[in-house]
Amino acid sequence: MKIMHQCCFDCAQCSNGEISNETDKTSCIKCPDDKWPNDKNQCVPKPVEFLSYDNDPISIVVSAISALFFIKTSIILSIFIKYRDTPVIKANNQNLSILLLVSIMLSFLCILLFIGRPMPVSCMAQHTLYGIIFSIAVSSILAKTVMIYMAFKAIKPRHSSGIFIGIKISKAIVFICPFIQVLISLIWLCTSPPFPENNIHSYPGIIVAQCNEGSLVAFSILLGYMGLLAAVSFLMAFLSRNVPDSFNEAKYITFSMLVFCSVWIAFIPAYMSVTGKNMVLVEIFAIISSSIGLLGCIFLPKCYIIVIRPDLNVKMILRRQAD
Repeated sequence: MKIMHQCCFDCAQCSNGEISNETDKTSCIKCPDDKWPNDKNQCVPKPVEFLSYDNDPISIVVSAISALFFIKTSIILSIFIKYRDTPVIKANNQNLSILLLVSIMLSFLCILLFIGRPMPVSCMAQHTLYGIIFSIAVSSILAKTVMIYMAFKAIKPRHSSGIFIGIKISKAIVFICPFIQVLISLIWLCTSPPFPENNIHSYPGIIVAQCNEGSLVAFSILLGYMGLLAAVSFLMAFLSRNVPDSFNEAKYITFSMLVFCSVWIAFIPAYMSVTGKNMVLVEIFAIISSSIGLLGCIFLPKCYIIVIRPDLNVKMILRRQAD
C-alpha cells in the first residue's frame, strides 16, 4: 500500500517513502533508508523498534513470569536438597534431579537476554546459552531414563551390577551430550556468529532492531541436536513406563518430553514467519513454556509426596509397591 504525500504546488503525488521537491518541477525525492517523510514533507529519522521495558508492557509481564518461576524452582531445589536422603528423591537419583533443577532455573534467567536493544554480546549469547542450558536439562533427563531402563528392564531388578552400569552411563551422558552442544555453539560463534542488525524493509516507516542468526544452518543444527536429545529421552522413558510405580519417574518424563517437543516443533514455523520483537516474543514463550513443562511434569508429583503426603515417602512403602 502506498502512502501519498502531496506537494503544495501542482499536487504531485509521491510514492511511499518519498517527499516532493518544492524548488522548480514538483518532482519527488526518495528519503534515505533510515528516514521517513513527515506531514511537512520533510525526511525525519525512522523510530527504532525492539522489545523494551519502556514501550512494551509485555516485557514486564514475561520478566515477572520468569522471576516468579525462578523463585518457585529455587524453592523446589531447596526442598530437594533438604530432603535429598528421603526415599522418593533417592529412588530417582537426587544428583541428576538437582542438576536438572539448576538448569531450569538458568533457563528462566536467560529470558533477560532477549529484552532490550540487541547488542553483539546479547545476540551471541541468546541462542547459544539456552541451547546449552536445555542440552544440560535434557541430558539429565536422558541419564535418568537410562538408569531406570538399566535397573528395571535391561537386567533383573535390584541387580547391583546393573545399577552400577547405569550410573556410569548416566555420568557419561551428562558430560558428553552438553559438551557436543558446546562444540556446536563454539563453531557457530567462530565461523558465522549472530549479530545485531537494523531491519529497514519489514515495516514501512520503522527500523526494527533485531538479532540476525548469522548462520541459519548452525542455528538449525543447535535446535536439531536439542530435539534429538529430547526424542531419545522420550523413547527411553516410553520403554520404561511400566516399571514399578514407586520408582516410575519414566511416565512423568514421557509427559515432560511430549510438552517439550510440542513447544519447540510449534516454535520453528512461528519463528520463521515473524520478524523483530514478535520473533523475540516467540522465542521467549518457547523457553518459558518448555521450562514450565519440565518443572511441572517431573517435579510437582515429588513435591506433592514430600510436602503433602510425607506418609508415602517411606522406604517400606516404596518397596511394597515395587514388589
